[in-house]
Amino acid sequence: MSASKTPIVHNSHYIAGEWLEAGSSERIEVVDPATEQVIGMAPAGTSNDVDLAVKAAQAALSEWKVVPPSERAEIMATVGEALSSRSDELAALISHEMGMPVGQSVVTQIALPSRTFKSMPELVEQVEWESQIGNSLVSRGPVGVVGAITPWNFPLHLVAAKVAPALTAGCTVILKPSELTPLSAYVLAEIFDEVGLPAGVFNLVAGTGIEVGEAIAAHPSVDMVSFTGSTRAGRRVSELAAPTVKQVSLELGGKSANIILDDAELAAAVSDGVVKCFFNSGQACNALTRMLVPRERLADAERVAAETAANFVLGDPLESETNLGPLVSDIQRDRVRGYIELGISEGAKLLCGGPNAPKDLETGYFVEPTVFSDVDNSMTIAREEIFGPVLSIIPYDSEQQAIEIANDSDYGLAGGVWSGDPERAKSVAKQLRVGQVEINGGYYNLLAPFGGFKQSGHGREMGRLGLEEFLTFQSLQL
Repeated sequence: MSASKTPIVHNSHYIAGEWLEAGSSERIEVVDPATEQVIGMAPAGTSNDVDLAVKAAQAALSEWKVVPPSERAEIMATVGEALSSRSDELAALISHEMGMPVGQSVVTQIALPSRTFKSMPELVEQVEWESQIGNSLVSRGPVGVVGAITPWNFPLHLVAAKVAPALTAGCTVILKPSELTPLSAYVLAEIFDEVGLPAGVFNLVAGTGIEVGEAIAAHPSVDMVSFTGSTRAGRRVSELAAPTVKQVSLELGGKSANIILDDAELAAAVSDGVVKCFFNSGQACNALTRMLVPRERLADAERVAAETAANFVLGDPLESETNLGPLVSDIQRDRVRGYIELGISEGAKLLCGGPNAPKDLETGYFVEPTVFSDVDNSMTIAREEIFGPVLSIIPYDSEQQAIEIANDSDYGLAGGVWSGDPERAKSVAKQLRVGQVEINGGYYNLLAPFGGFKQSGHGREMGRLGLEEFLTFQSLQL
């Protein structure tokens, strides 16, 4: 494993354009999931810290919201360039924070947030800031003070998905990054400070969800909360936001179905589906964790899935040959192994992997890439979000049954459809109650709206529609 380094210690929050000493002396350790060594520390923020940040954001709002949108967008583009210039540093940092192999970190954890910030000048030109409706002049402006609460699995990308459009819209922001992965958010705060963003426009308060996250969601002077995380935590955010009737945007869990139709090129579809399920060690809300295959082709699908899983190399995320890193924490590792044991006990067919520690990887929070087959959609491993490298292959007998199985879920975030006929694939995709569907492995589009149905949340992020989430309307009757 990588050699240990001196831990990065942060004792301050970024509030009102200054690094303010945290109100509490308590610190939260950041642990490298591959080595189990402490690599950093950040403050355990308090509700008082949140209150200071909210007051700073309130004070900055009146001046920031009148800055022309194009100027706000250009500042975001400058931030994007700064992120790109620190790509290697940030990729290594995030790989240490949460375990993604560094080659994937460069592309996903750094390039995507950088592109999000850089896209703001283009997007801001697509927004209709004023329109005439009869005798009314309708204008669009910022929602106000925004609390952004982000998770650990894509610690900078999902920060950018909220912060870049919110600031471009003219809102001011209080960010609470995950306590498991706060270090990259501090780098972003440093960049905002360097580019001269006005004091109070962006504020960072580190800490736990129970203390800092709940204080943000309940604060009467926060106008909107944008939250990404578990469905359970999303419910709590909604409860806390309800008394002040603030706007809430939620991007929550998923149990996404990948339908491989009978005319699909099976080998390509199955191998792509395994990779999509295991990306980021399965720690992605839109991971394609349920693979639906025609029953008569189940044996072939099992063979391809097992062969694909066997090609994954677990190990040090900083080593070039590694393409599957550890899970983010010991708690997450134990949780995922528990689901694997449950799948076995419920009668699913274990093709590969399992609950035991991978060979020669006793240190680190690693889980074997695991594939189950003959899974019934009523089994726990088909119903609940596992958030690990665990794939469930579910056989079906007709196209309509496949659609019904895919929709038989509390979640509705993402999905996939494979077919030799693209029009057939699109027809099936449109019958899925999910926010986005990959057709024959279609690539993620940074400018398309991202979000889900049902208990996967509400609201959309990314692109023009993601920017418009942070805008509201005013009508002037003339």
